[in-house]
Parts: sequence; C-alpha cells; structure tokens
Amino acid sequence: MDALTHSLTSRAADSGGSWKELPKVKLQRKNRLRALSLGAVAVSGALALTACGSDNNNDGASSTSSASAKAAGSVKCDNAKGNLLASGSTAQQNAMGQWSKDFMGACSGVQINYKGVGSGAGIQEFLQGNTAFAGSDSALKPEEITQSKKVCSGGQAIDLPMVGGPIAIIYNLDGVDNLTLDAPTLAKIFDSKIKKWNDPAIAKLNPGVKLPDLAIQAYHRTEDSGTTDNFTKYLKAAAPSDWKYSGGKSWQAKGGQSAQGSSGVAAGVKQTNGAIGYDELSYATSNKLQMAQLNTGAAQPVALTTDSASKAIAAAKIVGTNGDLSLQLDYATKADGAWPIVLVTYEIVCDKGNKADTLPTTKAFLNYISSEDAQSKLADQSYAPLPTEIATKVRSAISNIS
Repeated sequence: MDALTHSLTSRAADSGGSWKELPKVKLQRKNRLRALSLGAVAVSGALALTACGSDNNNDGASSTSSASAKAAGSVKCDNAKGNLLASGSTAQQNAMGQWSKDFMGACSGVQINYKGVGSGAGIQEFLQGNTAFAGSDSALKPEEITQSKKVCSGGQAIDLPMVGGPIAIIYNLDGVDNLTLDAPTLAKIFDSKIKKWNDPAIAKLNPGVKLPDLAIQAYHRTEDSGTTDNFTKYLKAAAPSDWKYSGGKSWQAKGGQSAQGSSGVAAGVKQTNGAIGYDELSYATSNKLQMAQLNTGAAQPVALTTDSASKAIAAAKIVGTNGDLSLQLDYATKADGAWPIVLVTYEIVCDKGNKADTLPTTKAFLNYISSEDAQSKLADQSYAPLPTEIATKVRSAISNIS
C-alpha cells in the first residue's frame, strides 16, 4: 500500500501543484478527499486479493494478467495441502516450472517441488519411495513395474503420458543457417564415423551450401536420459543398418562429447563452433540454437515445430494395459509434415497404495496438468500438447488413483 499511497500522492501533487501552494481550507478538503479515495482503493484491493487467492508478482496496478487469472480459475485444489516431492525428466522441467507456479498460486499452503535429475534417477527415487511421482521420457520396464509393487501397497506404478517433447537436432556452425540431415547421416555422425562437416554424405543433402572443413563435435547426455532413449530409438528405427546399438537411457556409441542434462547439452552446443547435439525443442528455442531439418523420405524435408511434432504423436498407439497408458511411437514415419524424433514424458505414479498424506495433492496436481487449460500452455513453451483422445484417457486414469 506504501507504493500505491506514494503514487496517488505524486499524482495529486502533479495535478494540483505543490502542496504548499494550496490555501489551507483547500488543502484540508483535498486531504479528506484523498483519505476517502485511498480507503476505497484499500477495500477494493483487499476484495480483489481475497477473490483471487493467489500471489501477484506484477508491480503494475492491475491484479493479474488474463492468462494468470485463467490459470488460477482452472485449478481445482481438492484438499491439496503440504509439500509434494517429484523428480525425473529434465525434458519437462520448463513445463513443470510453469504448472507448479500456477498450482501453488491458486492453492494456498501447497508446495510443489520437482527436481530435474533425469528420467533414470527420477524412476529410482520413486521406486525407493522418496517421491510421490516421477517424470520419465520412457515408459517403465517390466522389471520396474514389478519393483514398484513394493512402494505401491496393493497396486503398481502406471505410465501417464503428459508432455509431448519434440527432440531437435541442434547445431552451431558459423556461416550455415540452413542444414538438412537424415537418419543414416545422423547415425554416422553420432557414432564418430562422419567426422567433418564437409563430408560427402552431408554435402549431398545440402547442395549449394558451403560446408566448412571443420571437425564435428557431437554432444550426448552424460546421465541416463529418456531423451537419449528416444533419440536412439529413432536412429534404430530409421537407420537400422547404421545404428547397431541396442539403445536405452545410457549412451552407448563411441566418441563424442558428453554433457549433464538438457541444459548442459544446449550450453555445450551453443559455445562450440562445429557442435551438434539432440535436445528438446524448448531448450533449443530458449537458447536460440539453430535446428536442422530432416529428410525423412517425405515429399519435402521436415522442419521441427510443435505442429509437426504433434502430428507424429497423434499417430501413436496406446500399448499399456490395466490403466497404464504407455504409447508406441512411429519413429520411422514418412508422413508429410511429421517430425519423427519425439518423446512423450510420462508421470509415473501408483495406481493404488499412494501415501495418504500426499494422495489429495498428487491427484489435484495431476488433474490440473492434464487439463485442457494446462495443456494449452505447452505450445508457448515449445512443447507439443497431448492429443485430445489421449488427454481424456489420462484424466480418466487419474480419477481412479487411490
């Protein structure tokens, strides 16, 4: 209120000149009017804050932006309380940051703590009973589902798709603003078999582009990563003759540079001329990195956008059973305008046997992030929203969590 008082006082002074210039009677009358005005502002401000029920970090006169008001209005707290711990995928960390802010702003006394430690570490923390749910860019393995029965009393863990994460091929190459690659060439680059940017295989895909005689620095993830898992699934599916590794969350190919987390890969590529890497679109755009197009066999090379990624995700099939909604993606698609390198981040949670003290908050938060409103915000952060059919099934599964 001090800032508002100062503002109104300043305006009064500006419009009426110096206070000393006013006659005594006029000054007293002006002070009374000013006091009544401030009182009215204080009452209306208190009512606005009470109605909103959320924090307002804006310094302007308006209470919140229309987007923030919409977020607060769409959140159903449903007895959410206390501190909710979760960890896992760094791919969804930017989305989780926004969603957590929206949820905590609407639900008083709730704290959402999501740690981006990588999919592998997140699953392990969940299986050890340390978190309410985990974020993973790969669905659970059969042995992990079996292990989950120890922490899910009377139930087991299920995969709930939540965030579509387009995986970009990011690069940093002075003088080259447009670059087209394909799966066989990428496989050879990341297996250290193509070592120079002016290699004939790259030149053939980029006629007329002046490629430098420069060593390629290929960046991959250091830790177990669902992004690595999905990127190598693409290489296995689209270039089986050139990518002979079994795949998984751990990087298996020879050579290259390693970096921790999605942010680490982005930073490594950004600071190294001649670098290339794979990273989520959200990290590529936030770091203003160049992205290669892909020759997938479609009529035209495909550029990565949230729309081209959503087109690929929409064709996914649900292969999970008993409430599990794990998806099967077509990494080798040749559909026009479909970007094949995508991941889906799952929230991994117990279908039954969740801890009583965190169950209400877990359900309320998962309900919010799967809602139409929360999903609609994803494109602004360079994620791909869930297709409507899949999102509906996710919300149904959440309603049955106990």
